[in-house]
Amino acid sequence: MNKFKHSALPWLLLSTLIILVDQYSKYYAMHHLQFLNPTSINPFFNLVLNFNLGAAFSFLSLASGWQRWFFVGIALVVCAFILIWMRHTPRNHYLLSIGFALIFGGALGNVWDRIRFGYVIDFIDWHIQTWHWPTFNLADSAICIGVGLLVIDFLVRKK
Repeated sequence: MNKFKHSALPWLLLSTLIILVDQYSKYYAMHHLQFLNPTSINPFFNLVLNFNLGAAFSFLSLASGWQRWFFVGIALVVCAFILIWMRHTPRNHYLLSIGFALIFGGALGNVWDRIRFGYVIDFIDWHIQTWHWPTFNLADSAICIGVGLLVIDFLVRKK
């Protein structure tokens, strides 16, 4: 009997869904939004096409170009570790499994952008009056939610 038969690897189907929805949303943004020209949805939410050459909060976005492959490499290493962890995680550890799947899917969604375009497509803009949170995308949201689930799982299991 395969000792990994009951691993969290089937949760990679969720990762696939995240990648597909993320890429479709970015395709929509590229074809229906204008660069840096916000479309107001309500008083605190806009859709605005933006390109991020860096990482979170545009970290290293002004570097000379080396950051593209640096961030691709980091993401692929993280994804490799996530695959190993998922292989050893029981499928019914839901918070952990879903968290890993969300991070994996989000990371690969952004890696695809970096490889294809050299930047990550962002379009979600939350704001309060003139203060704007940095634009982000669905892959970024999946990564943040996934990390949150891992933290919650850690805190729950610690008890």
